[in-house]
Amino acid sequence: MHSRIFFIAGIVALAFAWGWPVPQLAQQAFFGHMIMHMLNVAVAAPLLSFAIAGKRFDPVDRWPWLFAAIPASVVELVIVWGWHAPVPHHLARMTTFGLVAEQSMFLLSGIWVWLSAFGGSAYDDKARRGTGIIGLLLTSMHMTFLGALLGLSPRPLYPHHHGFGALTSLADQHLGGAIMLVVGGIVYLSGGLWLTVEVLRERKLFQEPAQ
Repeated sequence: MHSRIFFIAGIVALAFAWGWPVPQLAQQAFFGHMIMHMLNVAVAAPLLSFAIAGKRFDPVDRWPWLFAAIPASVVELVIVWGWHAPVPHHLARMTTFGLVAEQSMFLLSGIWVWLSAFGGSAYDDKARRGTGIIGLLLTSMHMTFLGALLGLSPRPLYPHHHGFGALTSLADQHLGGAIMLVVGGIVYLSGGLWLTVEVLRERKLFQEPAQ
């Protein structure tokens, strides 16, 4: 039942991320671009991963070597920071192909990280959960750092964009950075803390003497 709810919620998040007017706003405003980004990696990705984890189509048990949380988190870091460099970001903002490629990579890398931490019956493996905690916290840290860089920069990092409506390019960038810092940082931090609590709870249960 829970997996069905997660799946429906994930599809709804994808519908918002990829349906009008979010993609159009993403190509016009930096904060719109960040809203689409966060809907994919911090809303749809965890929800769809929870829907898949431990179920028939969960790929973790079949290919456990492919779903290691720390490498997945590092690859996700490279993808996110790479697409936020000025030239790739300009491609994503100015072309439909670039936007679809960028956001698809964000979504898939996000699912990879969450499934690596929570997927399969291997979720019962303490080592997997331990690396899952590290992977999710690492992702939270790099999103927080990038959000802070974008949100606190004293000058626009994307000079080829000129703001949106009443927002100057710098104000638009600051708003987008704040969205990443708050949403991305908190969601991935929450995932890491959730796994930590589960590990500590299990350890406590095993240490309690039998009555």
